[in-house]
Amino acid sequence: MKKLFFMASALMMLSFLVVDPISKKERNYASKLLKDTEKRLKDEIKGLSEAQLKFKPGSDKWSIEECVKHLAASEEMFWQTLEGTVKMPANPEKRSEITVTDEQLVQRIGDRTTKVKTNDKLMPENLPYKDTDEAFESFKKNRDKVMEYVKSTNDGLRDHITQTPIGMIDSYQLILFTAAHSNRHTQQIKEVKSDPNFPK
Repeated sequence: MKKLFFMASALMMLSFLVVDPISKKERNYASKLLKDTEKRLKDEIKGLSEAQLKFKPGSDKWSIEECVKHLAASEEMFWQTLEGTVKMPANPEKRSEITVTDEQLVQRIGDRTTKVKTNDKLMPENLPYKDTDEAFESFKKNRDKVMEYVKSTNDGLRDHITQTPIGMIDSYQLILFTAAHSNRHTQQIKEVKSDPNFPK
């Protein structure tokens, strides 16, 4: 009986030593950013006609439908990158190579004054989605995975670091990158809608 008591006590002491890999504040911030940016996108495309979805402000500009297709493919890619990065051995020694704070990353990705050309795999014309609805459904499926992961993960996100187009970031920042990227293209959708030739 004494042995069982000591074992139970030891287990209880160990449970107090378990440290949450990200703080409650970080978890809440990422969850809110993911939720809010998904809602913004959904609100911007809700109720649009086929003509409005396919309207292009210029030959070198994307339509709203193309923006959503790009977001769907990007969301899947970000989720796969996150999964792959946290499965790799932790590499906290690379933390010194991270040059952006969480806030700077969100701001930089969302800033549309700096134009970025995406890679061919994420170009709308190279994607399999037949329409906006199918693309948004795919986007939401992968966004739901990320949101559930943020709520429940015990992975050491700050110690898994990966290379991105803006440099080295940790896996928590990759989640913020995902949300900020969808916000970037939601702004692009608003720009399309503000064009004077946008169908009424």
